[in-house]
Amino acid sequence: MTRPAPLMLTAVDPELTALVRELPRGSSGRVIVGIAGAPGSGKSTLAQALVRAIGPGAAYLPMDGFHLADAELERQGLLSRKGAPETFDAFGYARLLETLLARPAHPVYAPGFDRRLEQPLAGAIAIDPRDDVIVTEGNYLLQGTDAWARVRQQLDTSWHVVADPAVRVERLVARHEMFGKAPDAARAWVQAVDEPNARLVESRSAAADRLIDLTQWVPR
Repeated sequence: MTRPAPLMLTAVDPELTALVRELPRGSSGRVIVGIAGAPGSGKSTLAQALVRAIGPGAAYLPMDGFHLADAELERQGLLSRKGAPETFDAFGYARLLETLLARPAHPVYAPGFDRRLEQPLAGAIAIDPRDDVIVTEGNYLLQGTDAWARVRQQLDTSWHVVADPAVRVERLVARHEMFGKAPDAARAWVQAVDEPNARLVESRSAAADRLIDLTQWVPR
């Protein structure tokens, strides 16, 4: 099968930026937009494009920085399930969102995720106190259990990204290969780990405030 070209968003529908700008502001004047979607759906690309479209005052915060480190996953016997809901520090993510929504008068540093290392990086993202729109994205923002429910409570609006499943799978395989997996191992990982996670994510799509169809941006 021919590999899909990387998903590129050169523009964001002005309706989406308008939706963000029109969100009611709480006492801090800051809003948090949450973008959920299955692995490989394009949610990271959309989130970053939205931040660029909004411009100064918008900040990007991926959920992936809250991956547990491989050493901890191995200790818990979860390394073979890396990427499943229980392999993230969901409580830590929820607490960070609570802090950001309160808008302290100092920079807040958040973890990032290095795909080359496949590890989280502490303090990799700085959220400036002047940033009044935080766009966060991740697989499990709409899950209604345990700490994920606390995550959902911090979102002023939530979107769920829809993408062509076949293209999404091929994009995931290509990503795993790019970062070191052999082709057979990459496809096996997608089928054994990523796709069960995708089904879980899709099962919660109705909980989103808005569905965003990215299939129009996927090269055919």
